[in-house]
Amino acid sequence: MHFTCPDKSCVKCQRLLDFRAENIKKFPSYYNGPVPSFGPLEAEILIVGLAPGLNGANQTGRPFTNDYAGDVLYPILKKHGLARGEYGKRKDDGFELTNVRITNSVRCVPPQNKVTGEEVKNCGAYLIDEIAAMTRLKVILTLGSVAHNAVLGVLGYRKSQFKFVHGAMHELGRHGLILANSYHTSRYNINTGVLTYEMFDAVVSSVKKILTK
Repeated sequence: MHFTCPDKSCVKCQRLLDFRAENIKKFPSYYNGPVPSFGPLEAEILIVGLAPGLNGANQTGRPFTNDYAGDVLYPILKKHGLARGEYGKRKDDGFELTNVRITNSVRCVPPQNKVTGEEVKNCGAYLIDEIAAMTRLKVILTLGSVAHNAVLGVLGYRKSQFKFVHGAMHELGRHGLILANSYHTSRYNINTGVLTYEMFDAVVSSVKKILTK
């Protein structure tokens, strides 16, 4: 199934467009555009993050690639059989995802790594199209409350219905999906102890168990 995804012609968010123009001048070798999702559409798991990092996905053109969050995320996915190959922090490293797809609630890098509600809403059209295109989807794993609320929004649920709680597994009855929560695998969360490798590993393990039910 085909779905609409943003490309470098997207002009929905003026603030992000202005920041992109700045980065094109500062970092002409970077990808500098809406970062495409990574992983197969036929996957049963969709991981939704916040937004590309300036020197991570915005540089490489692949989610969570060449930043600390990916250093945490990708090895744990591989440990659970959801990836193969060697993660080399490059888009062309040959690393592949199996039965999991990764995207962001906002596809363009935001200033100071902070997105606005309007930007999340503007990108929501792409997120709902992607979810609809994943015909085997069973679990959406959101990394952080922004991604959690973005998914609830595009699926038509009120935020008050499903509170973001690390480790929670919410049943979205109308859609037959499980919405799983984890703190984001950011450097800040790891360094401050908000999230540990063991905590994230446990969430991924729980998600895998859902697939076998």
